[in-house]
Amino acid sequence: MPACYRPGAEGTKRSSAATWRPLRSLARIRRPDKPGLNALMDHQANMHRGFNWLGSATVVTKLLDFGTTLTVLWFLTKQEVGTAALILSISVVIEAVSGLGVDAALVQAKWLSRRQLDSTFWFALGVNGSAATLVALAAPLIERLYGIAGMAIYFVVVAAKLPLVGIALVPLALMTRELKYERIAIVNVAATFAAAVTRLIVAMLGGGVWAFVAGYAADGLFILIGAQIAQPFLPRLCFQARAIRSLVRFGIRAAASTGLQQLYKNVDVLLVGWFYGPSPLAIYRVAITVAMGPAIAIGAVVSRAVFPVFSKIAAAGEHLAPAFIWAIGRIAILIGPLMVALVLAASPLTALVHDARGSSYAAAALPLQLLAVAALLRSMFELLYPLTLATGRPQITMRVAMATLALLTAGITTAGSVFGAQAGIVAVAGVWLILYPLLLAWGTRYVSRTLAIGLRELARSLALPLLAGAGVVAVALSSRLFIYGAEPRLQVAGIVVALALTYAGAFAYTRRRALASG
Repeated sequence: MPACYRPGAEGTKRSSAATWRPLRSLARIRRPDKPGLNALMDHQANMHRGFNWLGSATVVTKLLDFGTTLTVLWFLTKQEVGTAALILSISVVIEAVSGLGVDAALVQAKWLSRRQLDSTFWFALGVNGSAATLVALAAPLIERLYGIAGMAIYFVVVAAKLPLVGIALVPLALMTRELKYERIAIVNVAATFAAAVTRLIVAMLGGGVWAFVAGYAADGLFILIGAQIAQPFLPRLCFQARAIRSLVRFGIRAAASTGLQQLYKNVDVLLVGWFYGPSPLAIYRVAITVAMGPAIAIGAVVSRAVFPVFSKIAAAGEHLAPAFIWAIGRIAILIGPLMVALVLAASPLTALVHDARGSSYAAAALPLQLLAVAALLRSMFELLYPLTLATGRPQITMRVAMATLALLTAGITTAGSVFGAQAGIVAVAGVWLILYPLLLAWGTRYVSRTLAIGLRELARSLALPLLAGAGVVAVALSSRLFIYGAEPRLQVAGIVVALALTYAGAFAYTRRRALASG
């Protein structure tokens, strides 16, 4: 490729700005640091804005995704649902190392030049194109490993998503870096809606496993289209390895950490499918999707909103500590009441869900309840990931992910070796529930030591979420006792009403406090 810049012009603001006016503010210009209380208020305002936009987008996308997924289950057999779960879990792990983590490096970097952005684009596209080729070549081996006939062909479509993700990497990272939460939210909602419609149409046409595979691949295409509309980026035909050496070094560590996180998030599906096959895996998949899905989505919103803010204030510990405490309280109030509601609604909800042959997913109720509790603990613990990345310590995240992966693998392998399918699925859910209190104990110690945050401060941030969870239980049990009987639909409706009232009260109280404080 041709040179990315004129010899002798390197490092000057004038030459960088002249080569690319739309991102002139990024070209070799370092972000200013605002001192004092005003800086803290500004950072908190950015996090509030991120939560509002990305949180609203997450609610919409999860409702779309959750609703269409439950609808799709009616058109697929448990065998097909389990096969799709295996394919998507493998695909998500591979996608986690997309671009070798240079997107995180772009967000975290203090300044960027145009040639770094151009070189990063071609680097990410090359890495993802190579990964797509490897996935297609490895597909027959994966099929033989799980013994599911016809599984290999699905990975060809899955592999096609990787280059699309590579092309979208730079514009998405720039939107995150510039805190353009409104555009990110719109792109995510539009892409999720289009992918959900694709999944539903294919399922209704009798596509079986193709419904989930097509929806997954279509999401990459629609994200790319939305990213280019929201943040147009046309790379120049130039590449310089030296310009992105530091970005790649940071990115590789971030990608290793992210890849390990996704591997431990999906190792349960891979092992349950290995031990018990697709049909029992379908039951487990429904339980973990309903329980963990909302928590993971909300946690991703939190991480995405706070990571660029944490990165900007990482050098000022006195600003980082209150920002972290605020984020812990927010994630607990968003997820806690919902998880309580899922514990209460597990039995009637799973009794209402059936597959294409009319068989219900009632066996998923107990695993769902255990996983809902684990999901709350998990979402709080995983706030450590943006913290360690923002402070330039991705190796800590990688070590934690490796330890988590090892513990999960050992626990699930033991459960799969000892128990049959029905008891084994419950045991696997129990492994998740046992693991996260241990990780939270370590995480609390790390935060206390690193940010000088006391246990009393952390406990104070959880007071409102605990009261909100108790409110869900009180309203739901009162409704069950006095308003309706044992009809599953009415039980679910009553719990939904209780959850809505609790959230309305909690957010009204939070807003009143914010207005009172100034």
